[in-house]
Amino acid sequence: MFTLSIAGGWLPGNYYERYAAAKKYGFKALEMLGWTGLDLDRARNAIDESGVALSAILTQSTDPEIQKKLDNSHGIVWEDLYDDYVKAMTETINAAVKLNCRQVVAVSGNERKDVERYTQHLNIVKALTRVAPIAEDAGVTIVLEPLNILVDHMGYYLVTSKEGFDVIREVGSPNVRLLYDVYHQQISEGNIINNIKNNVDLIGHIHLGDVPGRREPGTGEINYRNVFKAICESGYTKYAALECGLTTDLETGVKNMRALTDGYAD
Repeated sequence: MFTLSIAGGWLPGNYYERYAAAKKYGFKALEMLGWTGLDLDRARNAIDESGVALSAILTQSTDPEIQKKLDNSHGIVWEDLYDDYVKAMTETINAAVKLNCRQVVAVSGNERKDVERYTQHLNIVKALTRVAPIAEDAGVTIVLEPLNILVDHMGYYLVTSKEGFDVIREVGSPNVRLLYDVYHQQISEGNIINNIKNNVDLIGHIHLGDVPGRREPGTGEINYRNVFKAICESGYTKYAALECGLTTDLETGVKNMRALTDGYAD
């Protein structure tokens, strides 16, 4: 079985109150990616008191100049970001440890037009190779996320899971894995079940959402019962996080998700 992590945006209250809300609805984990504006001590207290884990956070920086580069998609396809990226990743991993969170999400940034794609591919590998030892020492896994460019992230570099898996293999660290987002990959390439089963050893985190509209599983074209069955058959036992909107009230949404994941998720 995998562990289903509820989207923070589904829950009432502020950041700190949502852990208790997640517990109330029977979830063992909660996904809220941003961390730089938090009182980390207060957040950790909320995590410990509720017993609900934070399933992942996003690579960010409290340095406004570094964060500006990250926000502007000036990512790790650029060599000149390496030093700042090490600083941002170090800061994020330290925050993850403070929050007892074991996954840090990494993104590639937007595709450059001044160099060929293979150069950008190698730059991603080099950047992740530099930060991998930091993750290894902290017991944290960096999860690199491909995104779709047809609907949501026009211009983004890393689109296919195949190239993402190639990057992970080339980095060669047990603490650098792929974030497989079912919503993005359904739009970009399909073949979800085979891609998960054939590469499960390289997947460190999963995001869930349906197509079209990025709403909760069961509202679109993806046969999520079959996807959840395949995830379990692959041997994946980590987090699968709801990163999507909700079309119903919370109680109905939770009930529907429990029915859809019955036998496959805890």
